[in-house]
Amino acid sequence: MAEPLGSRFAKLWTASTTSALGSGLATIAAPLFVAAHTKNPLIVSATTGLAWLPWLLFALPGGVLVDRVDRRRLMVAIDWIRVAVMAVLATALLVGWSSIALLDAALFLINTGEIVFRSASQAMIPAVVPRARLERANGWLVGGTTLMQNMIAGPFGGFLFVLAACVPFYVNAGTYAASAVLVGLVAGTYRAARPAGAGDQAAADDQAGAGGQADGEDRAQATPRIRQELAEGFRWLAGQRVLRTMTVLIGLLNLTLTAATAVLVLLVKERLNLGPVGYGTLFTCMAAGALFGSACGDWLIRRVTATWTIRIGLLVEAGLHLVLATSRSAYLVGAMLFAFGVHGALWTIVGSSLRQRLTPPEMMGRVASTSLFIAAGGNCVGAVLGGVIAARFGITAPYWAGFVVAALVSAGTWRVFDRAAVAQAYAEPALSGTSR
Repeated sequence: MAEPLGSRFAKLWTASTTSALGSGLATIAAPLFVAAHTKNPLIVSATTGLAWLPWLLFALPGGVLVDRVDRRRLMVAIDWIRVAVMAVLATALLVGWSSIALLDAALFLINTGEIVFRSASQAMIPAVVPRARLERANGWLVGGTTLMQNMIAGPFGGFLFVLAACVPFYVNAGTYAASAVLVGLVAGTYRAARPAGAGDQAAADDQAGAGGQADGEDRAQATPRIRQELAEGFRWLAGQRVLRTMTVLIGLLNLTLTAATAVLVLLVKERLNLGPVGYGTLFTCMAAGALFGSACGDWLIRRVTATWTIRIGLLVEAGLHLVLATSRSAYLVGAMLFAFGVHGALWTIVGSSLRQRLTPPEMMGRVASTSLFIAAGGNCVGAVLGGVIAARFGITAPYWAGFVVAALVSAGTWRVFDRAAVAQAYAEPALSGTSR
């Protein structure tokens, strides 16, 4: 009999899914607000760029913070801060004090909190569900986020924006408040104890800070200590062959995927002869595939094995780029995007579960944030690179480039994900300096 996920996970999942709905509403409403106030494409794109910037600036130090404090309390604090930010923004919109600069500043703060919140949430999962049920738990999380952000938030956010520009942001504030309450109800303490020696110096520094001179010394030592902890996380990840390879792959494949999707609207119009409805339907196909993959992910991974889930996913990546580069059939492209959605969900489940199995609890935040940093870096570079390649070599060039990269990556990493290596990762618990 499979062990239940438990009430603590149920609260964490409900909080995550509710928060995802609110974030999705803001993602839809923000560009609508900007487009209503300016037709300058640079200003519109700057809003998207500022939303991504915190992922590059704060992902790594955010991971250090997650490993230092109680993760549940940190998530609650972040949610209440986000409630305040969204409430201020929504009220400014309501009374007519709004501006694009205020919106951009609010989104910057919200996404800074999202980085830390997501790292802390991922770090909490192994502590609230049985080890054997990590795939199922991650599948539920992926499914909830996909359903809310990719299928419900779009039409719902547009409808709320039509009612009034402030409404989506007020609803978003409400979802963050609900998330804060739900996470606060999760029983337990989730501060990972440091191994002997790792936290001793930090504790000694804290005690030494009793006097004024010691306070200055403690502050002077804070930055090197953060760098040391970041380096410790990097070194640990670099020493894990399977996890290291998956992390680099996600960053690289995110680059090619974002480069492809950045100009997909032009490809759909020129080669598939579809309008806005058809373009949106293609993304719905991908979201439906992700929802299916997250719902059946636990069962599929057990049947196919994690090794072949990863390997087949690499082939699907290459196949998607090849179809987009060569096909003029909207049905074939839609079917391939559905398959890609399934693959994306399965890869997220396998990658998250492997990381949670292998990473020591006291490093969980830093390793998760490193993965987020690399993935976000791929997204940022790919968004620019797609337009540059398409403008220089033609609309299908980003897809041919993506196909070549995916094919080379598949050939180069095929043996890394052999059954023995992946099975060992699933069998061995993470080494830790804590008995908690």
